[in-house]
Amino acid sequence: MTTIKSIERIWIELPLKPTPWQNMVREIPHWRLFEICKVTLDNGVVGVGETMPYYTWGEVTDEAVQRAEGKDPAIIMWDDTLGAGLQMALFDAVGKSLETPAWALMGKRVRDRCHVGWWAIDMPAEDWISECAEAIENGYTTFKTKARPWFCLENQLEKLCATLPPYFKLDLDFNDFGLDPAQIRPLCKQLEKYEMVAIWESPIRQTDTAGNRELRNHLSIPIAQHVGRPAFETQIRQDICDGFVLEGGVDTAKSYGRMAAEFNKPFWLQWVGSNLGAMYCLHLQAVLSHARWPAIHCNHMFADQFVKEPWVVQNGMAEVIDRPGIGATVDWDIIEKYRIDPMEKPYPHPGLLIRTDFPSGESYHFTHTQQMWDRWWAGELPSFIKGVHTVIVKDDGTEQWQQLRSEAAAQTTYPVPEI
Repeated sequence: MTTIKSIERIWIELPLKPTPWQNMVREIPHWRLFEICKVTLDNGVVGVGETMPYYTWGEVTDEAVQRAEGKDPAIIMWDDTLGAGLQMALFDAVGKSLETPAWALMGKRVRDRCHVGWWAIDMPAEDWISECAEAIENGYTTFKTKARPWFCLENQLEKLCATLPPYFKLDLDFNDFGLDPAQIRPLCKQLEKYEMVAIWESPIRQTDTAGNRELRNHLSIPIAQHVGRPAFETQIRQDICDGFVLEGGVDTAKSYGRMAAEFNKPFWLQWVGSNLGAMYCLHLQAVLSHARWPAIHCNHMFADQFVKEPWVVQNGMAEVIDRPGIGATVDWDIIEKYRIDPMEKPYPHPGLLIRTDFPSGESYHFTHTQQMWDRWWAGELPSFIKGVHTVIVKDDGTEQWQQLRSEAAAQTTYPVPEI
């Protein structure tokens, strides 16, 4: 019996490319932080996984490490409570030990090439345009992004769609910001004129079953929801969406994947991370019949990678690697290059001042996008107004800037945002 000899956890700070970073710093600066999980078995095999401690579906805890050490990795690798990076490392290690790819441990392969999509956060239209140009250059055919009430969505789409080839598709995630059908239905109907729009994700609160059912009856573009909110049975019985967003551990994803298949509902897997996480996700996509919508990996955002194999996308699809385990060759020199002390790198709070300008002439200041979420979700500010725009106000060293930021910071405290 092979057992787990040791588990090492290494924190790194992986830099983002300039355009993603200048926009993501408003809301999710913590996406640069990774915990690498290195599992060594008593047969000498090493498996590697990754966790984004302030985002991933499951953090690796000290308790999980203690629980796993000395155990047979093949027996415990299906335990989602071990956390993202540790579970990934176990599938990698067991696959290498058995000289079989990770997908063969997960189930029966139904495809050897998987749909993948480019992702970006809400941005000015010019940045969306540059992101999509890079996506197309790298073989992608879909772009998932955020529809936010602090940008003029109609203006953004008009500018963006004018630059795109007709085959390229857009998925717009509202994160519930539509609030109610009466508010969001006219906007969605108006934006249906852009034929490239393929999916609305969570246009209103997912728990509003009556509202979502009404939207489905009036909109021609499919609606996607995060699975299980409300309960999966409610989502199916009330027929409130066309497909799903799946995340979580392998056991959870396979369970929901089977149920989605029973009702012929497509879904995409959402596994955010580096090329390592993306390659791992492909193995899971390969065994889930209804993983037909492009998965969201976000690996393209990083300025560097610690996996030696290139990430290749052709016609919107990536090939599943058939080498043992995940199939990735880890560059430990790169990991050492970006290694940090986790005790010196808590959740980052950049010293920002954000301003949203309305066409009426009113302006509002914030220090973090979570404050914006709080106010718009509460209905305290106008939503999806034509001409609204948001910028980061650079620190010019003046007392006025400091005063504005102090006033904005006093509005509320914010937790780590849920994206």
